[in-house]
Amino acid sequence: MLERVPNVTFKTRVRDESVDGPNPFRWEDKTTDDIFAGKKVVVFSLPGAFTPTCSSNHLPRYEELYADFQAQGVDEIVCVSVNDAFVMFQWGKSIGNEKIFLLPDGNGEFTRKMGMLVDKSNLGFGMRSWRYSMVVDDGVIEKMFVEADFGDNCPTDPFEVSDADTMLAYLKGSDAPGVSEPRKAFEG
Repeated sequence: MLERVPNVTFKTRVRDESVDGPNPFRWEDKTTDDIFAGKKVVVFSLPGAFTPTCSSNHLPRYEELYADFQAQGVDEIVCVSVNDAFVMFQWGKSIGNEKIFLLPDGNGEFTRKMGMLVDKSNLGFGMRSWRYSMVVDDGVIEKMFVEADFGDNCPTDPFEVSDADTMLAYLKGSDAPGVSEPRKAFEG
């Protein structure tokens, strides 16, 4: 298992009011150090924006419990997905995300270097992230929760240990209560 998060550069989009026109956004490279250095960060990774479990439970529950994570000394919660910056932005906007940093891993480099890149061609997704979560303290991986049945073209989408409630229980030193009920309805 990795001891540190891999060193990569993420291609992100940031709002910048100095950009002329109706779309005041610009490209900004963010490095692993920009995201993790000197901070305690909870990361959860999922197969894709706009997908059922990710949209109905995974992201919304982390958002719902954001203050509880902060109370446990977490500086930031980051959601990683092998999607581009535009998709991550629109997904966050459509779901009402306000607190979770949606980190696009468009080329899958971070996910691959984490050892979490899997083939989901059976669903027409191509290469995507396996579902997992982790606590990262100043770039050092303290704890990982990886869903069962890791592998290419898994016929199911396990969601039992990378959820917000399991992570929060770990940080509190208590027993995990199990995955909460979905927070949002999913259509599609």
